[in-house]
Amino acid sequence: MQPDITAAGAAQPPFFTRLEARARAIDSLLCVGLDPRGDSLEALRDECLRLIEATAEFALAFKPNSAFFEVFGPEGMLALLDVIANIPDDIPVILDAKRGDIPSTAEAYARAAFDTLGAHAITVSPYIGRDAIEPFVARPEFGAFILCKTSNPDAAWLQNLSVQQAGRHRPLYEVVAEQARQLGSRGNVGIVVGATDIKALKRLRALAPELWFLLPGVGAQGGDLAAALGAGLRRDGLGLLVNVSRSLASALDPRAAAARLVAEIREARPAAMAKPASSPADIAQANGAAELATALLASGCVRFGRFTLKSGIVSPIYLDLRRLVSYPAALRTAARAYATVLNELAFDRLAGIPYAALPIATAIGLEMERPVIYPRREAKDYGTRATVEGEFEPGETAVVIDDLTTTGGTKLESIEKLTAAGLLVRDVVVLIDREQGAAQTLAQAGFHLHAVVTLRQLLELWRASGAITPEQYGEVEQFLAGQPAGG
Repeated sequence: MQPDITAAGAAQPPFFTRLEARARAIDSLLCVGLDPRGDSLEALRDECLRLIEATAEFALAFKPNSAFFEVFGPEGMLALLDVIANIPDDIPVILDAKRGDIPSTAEAYARAAFDTLGAHAITVSPYIGRDAIEPFVARPEFGAFILCKTSNPDAAWLQNLSVQQAGRHRPLYEVVAEQARQLGSRGNVGIVVGATDIKALKRLRALAPELWFLLPGVGAQGGDLAAALGAGLRRDGLGLLVNVSRSLASALDPRAAAARLVAEIREARPAAMAKPASSPADIAQANGAAELATALLASGCVRFGRFTLKSGIVSPIYLDLRRLVSYPAALRTAARAYATVLNELAFDRLAGIPYAALPIATAIGLEMERPVIYPRREAKDYGTRATVEGEFEPGETAVVIDDLTTTGGTKLESIEKLTAAGLLVRDVVVLIDREQGAAQTLAQAGFHLHAVVTLRQLLELWRASGAITPEQYGEVEQFLAGQPAGG
């Protein structure tokens, strides 16, 4: 039976301390969801009790869904109370209720969940705001999992909306994760992240490295367990509550099914933990790199053969990103790839360098809904005599956009025109860095170079996908190795 939460709650350890202690004790990350689909109250209750008895030794937590009990009215709520009371005392209970209301109502919901029903944590919606969540996390012995990036098919309708905040554009779910971190000062806040969107899961782990994630979507919803562990585990091998409901409830032998799941988690965990930590920018860049690599080849922006460069050097590869303007789909792909880097920077204006970067900067501006300016190659000797075209105010920050970089010299020329007009410049963003000294040149001048991808990274992607032959790969590698690193 569960303890009397009202009387004993103050003596309980913090929720996630309790959760982590059990995770280490039984070596499990399995959260058993109790989503009974019985057509009678008796069937509902019996299904849950059988599942609890069969899987308790493997369960890090149980997660009853209140909706399936509420539909039966007062008797259903008594059944939910009975189900929670039959969960062993040492197993945390997370009530799946997705509450979110004004503070006075939220306080009543919190008392109902923790003091009346005996749950130790609850799922909550952040839509109303911080004061709708605060009552659920006011006592550290109880926890809340905030809905962030859920596993239902239509989650992107709201959760992927682009939000501008402090000069950055990013999806709403990222803002929710960062707000959850701020709310978690008592150590009792986690977030709900679906296993059906591995890219978002990677991104959120980078943004919230310490939080626990409640992870629905594995099993009946099609989420890949190994991929989810690789994307979402913390560096200590914890941090994920892998929720499984229907596939356990429908199994002929739920105990054996739970044992298999825990064994799979244990087997996959070492490889997942061995992966190097990634920064948010690293993950965002990786997410779009493969699509970008394909688009660059398909549009002819990258070609292999024998090409005489402006310097007179014969190269086995030729980059011509001016062609992007004739391939709208490829240009859009490039703009989105730039945006993954730009979302990490604070700026007021995009400054495209003529001529190749002008259509690119425009496409980025449309993608991110950010204003574009550009430094003229030659100052106008009539009219306004402007050196920088477009609307801006002195003191604003411009981020310089160009197609690619070799040594960085042309970037400095454009930056000089921008700063002379009163703009501040800190960052330069390019699609491809040829890694021939530009980062060092710009750093010496006080500027930061950010590349969506390096030429060597593209080569690896093309080789891995079979888009280029081993001979082409070797020729370009040899060519790059022989080039001077600066100049």
